[in-house]
Amino acid sequence: MFNVPPVVIATVVVLVAVHAFRMLALTENQDARLLLTFAFIPARYDSGLSTAGLLPGGFGAELWTFFTYAFLHADWVHIGLNLAWLLPFGTALARRFGTWRYVVFMLIMSAAGAFAHLVSHPGEMVPMIGASAAISGAMAAAMRFVFQKDGPLETWREGNEDAYRVPAASLVATFRDVRFLLFLGVWIGLNALFGLGTVSIGAEQGQQIAWQAHLGGFFAGLVLFNAFDPVVPGGKLEIEPVERRTELNAAPQHANPVPPTEPGRDPNH
Repeated sequence: MFNVPPVVIATVVVLVAVHAFRMLALTENQDARLLLTFAFIPARYDSGLSTAGLLPGGFGAELWTFFTYAFLHADWVHIGLNLAWLLPFGTALARRFGTWRYVVFMLIMSAAGAFAHLVSHPGEMVPMIGASAAISGAMAAAMRFVFQKDGPLETWREGNEDAYRVPAASLVATFRDVRFLLFLGVWIGLNALFGLGTVSIGAEQGQQIAWQAHLGGFFAGLVLFNAFDPVVPGGKLEIEPVERRTELNAAPQHANPVPPTEPGRDPNH
């Protein structure tokens, strides 16, 4: 958390900037219009409901809201909790994936969470917002490699970057790992407490935790991790490091090596 990659810092800055802009620059009516345009609303996809004139954005909003809802938050408590989870798990993921894999992965996790919410809340008019589903996907992806031998959890004191290049556990092995199962149990338990209303986290009346979206992002992160992981079996990167290629290219090459001379024979004859 004290060595956060630039792409994760950029994520934090964007999320905070978007929320600050809404709070400071928009009127209540303008903010409501923004939510209707960029939040994820299941009713937008229900052909049996007449939403004409109620939901701006048209067909474009049916596409972009799978992603844009993740940049919006209900209040500072909401965004603060999400950032508290993003910093450790997003950092681990960005160090392993690199910038562009991290960005694309997080966007796909956002879409997976929205799809899970759509399936579980058909026709609902209540907007869903927040980066929780994408962050849940990052958490799940990190679980595939952080527990490995010589991985980040074993070598965190040394700050060893090679710890993020250890081969990941298979999906089956992950579900057999007691540490992962303990983490999963605690995480699902927290979602149950907050999502089912057993414990309040300061949300205003009428707001609910979209725990189905969290689960959608989490299990999508577990399953799709291999599609983004740059570390191939054997602990090697798909692309050979530049330093290694340079070393090989710099090695002396002899097209016509001279055979050793025989003992007692003059090499000039």
